[in-house]
Amino acid sequence: MNHFLEENNFGIEEIKTVFNQAFEFKKNRTNRPTNDLYGQSWGMLFYKNSTRTRVSFEVGIRELGGNPVLLDLSSTQIGRGESVEDTAKVLSRFLDGLIIRTHGHELIKEFAQYADIPVINALTDFLHPCQIYADCMTILEKTTGTHNPYDGLKGKKLAFFGDTSCNMANSWILAGALWGMDICLSGPEEFKPAPEIKNYCEKAGLNPNWNFTTDREEAASEADILYTDVWVSMGCENEETDRKEKMANYRVTSDLFKLAKDNALFMHCMPAHAGEEVTHEVLSSPKSILFDQAENRLHMQKSILKQLSNS
Repeated sequence: MNHFLEENNFGIEEIKTVFNQAFEFKKNRTNRPTNDLYGQSWGMLFYKNSTRTRVSFEVGIRELGGNPVLLDLSSTQIGRGESVEDTAKVLSRFLDGLIIRTHGHELIKEFAQYADIPVINALTDFLHPCQIYADCMTILEKTTGTHNPYDGLKGKKLAFFGDTSCNMANSWILAGALWGMDICLSGPEEFKPAPEIKNYCEKAGLNPNWNFTTDREEAASEADILYTDVWVSMGCENEETDRKEKMANYRVTSDLFKLAKDNALFMHCMPAHAGEEVTHEVLSSPKSILFDQAENRLHMQKSILKQLSNS
């Protein structure tokens, strides 16, 4: 059974197909619904709140001719202690696929272990592969004439600021290893990437090209993309004051953009907090492409759904 839990779960040719399909879905969106998921029901099990992920997946399933089934802890027995094994086996009898947004990465791997249907990672605390695929689609769309990430992303420098131990930073390290990007992470020393992502890449036989620095100007220098995420992720609310104080120097500003390439772009996976991790000026500037990122979640996830439904 094929799953999409990490960015490298698809092979090279599958990745090329997924990216090409995503661009085709965007180009031909008026031709909906399609029959790609006709008669199929896909479950959406969310342990965490969501706007973009939930709406883009629900709309995407419908646009492919399928039926989304929304699940959460309060409406299922898993919230009352039913085991992951039993839940995965039962849902496999009803559904054609399962999309999960949760905290621990081991939990989603356990679902995949016991499920007889494809499982998609819609976010864990370790990785956010759907976001990364959509972001890379957006970079290709804005900076190249190709739909092939192996050609269009190679050599591009992405500078990530703030909490570089978060799932998005991990996913960018993995993306850099897959597609030859130069990933530079900049934040406080105590928020540098954890060993887990390095260990994962090594076990997967990947050689990521990334570095960490506390010098934000070094990170921004000659960058193609300046990227940031929220400073206080879900589950870290009790650390809010401390995190904001320690990361204040890593706010993305117009001055930081002066060090990047002239055509550098600003990206953010949202929700964005203007005045915290990024200034109002940058957020509202022509360099900001975060709404394109958000839209491309729909097209890319439709492509991922189609790919898994055909596997």
